[in-house]
Amino acid sequence: MTGTGVLAAQHLRQMIADGQISATPAILPAQVQPASLDLRLGHIAHRVRASFLAGKGRPVSERLAEFEMHRMDLSRGAVLEKGCVYVIPLMERLSLPADLSAVANAKSSTGRLDLLTRLITDGGVEFDRIPEGYDGPLYAEVCPRSFSVLVRAGQRLNQIRFRAGQAVLSDADLAALHRVEPLVNGIPVISEGLGFSVDLRPAQGDLVGYRAKPHTGVIDLDLIGHYPAKEFWEEVRTTEGRIILDPGAFYILVSREAVTIPPDYAAEMAPYLAMVGEFRVHYAGFFDPGFGHAEAGGAGSRGVLEVRCHEAPFVLEHGQVVGRLVYERMAERPDALYGEKIASNYQGQGLKLAKQFR
Repeated sequence: MTGTGVLAAQHLRQMIADGQISATPAILPAQVQPASLDLRLGHIAHRVRASFLAGKGRPVSERLAEFEMHRMDLSRGAVLEKGCVYVIPLMERLSLPADLSAVANAKSSTGRLDLLTRLITDGGVEFDRIPEGYDGPLYAEVCPRSFSVLVRAGQRLNQIRFRAGQAVLSDADLAALHRVEPLVNGIPVISEGLGFSVDLRPAQGDLVGYRAKPHTGVIDLDLIGHYPAKEFWEEVRTTEGRIILDPGAFYILVSREAVTIPPDYAAEMAPYLAMVGEFRVHYAGFFDPGFGHAEAGGAGSRGVLEVRCHEAPFVLEHGQVVGRLVYERMAERPDALYGEKIASNYQGQGLKLAKQFR
């Protein structure tokens, strides 16, 4: 181990070589990202009655026996239906040393499809959190919220990030880093992370976002740039700098700030605080080293906001702070940065739908 912090790609390759991360079939080089590893769906999807956690001392397989309704073979593809909950064993498993923990999150395109995807483990009492020393299989809980999707074994809906100790930057550290290397364009809002706000006054035109249509066809996740956006999304436009969120509706919006993640750092979008409004601001939350950074071909990249409103209609106004980025030190600089020679889909992004749409 090189030091405390988030493990870089070269560390992940060593963990694979040492058998701390294993898989059948073998892990592909393309799964290794600058500060995370993509996880692959296995061959069977279990349709379950409800979402669940295994609970302390209990394996997921035991809980599946309680809640399973039926199972589907994903080898040649199967449709996961909107509003249903599925548990899918992943191809990867872990055998972590005592000083390493992990955290998982949905990949960007997964979140932009409103495809709720969470990691569960044997003995797990939290979603997406893997304790130090965990030795066992991994499972994805998948719940399509807006669109039914066609999935296949081997597809990658979520990713995992490994940590040695804790290396979260304090507000003072974050302010000092911003003075040396600006993290946003403009004056930073720093409070338990780097705050970001919503852009509802675009530089050109009046298009500020998209709202998922309630009754659409199936989306095949393998078809890139295939689907006309208008068949699945309604455009959200305003000239007033505000919109009203409808309860239960899913929106794609964009941050006002252009964000930068320096090469020696990684970041995670933190959950919204209930005090700022009745909505959830993100599903996919990892920001890799080099995101929006000049060294990796970026010039600041805005964060796409995946927004779902809860119980009551809510007025969202331009410049309203809706979330925060928590920065962490890398244990070592990755040998490849986000966007640099790895065909990253969202470097330099603005308001952008998932890669399946044109």
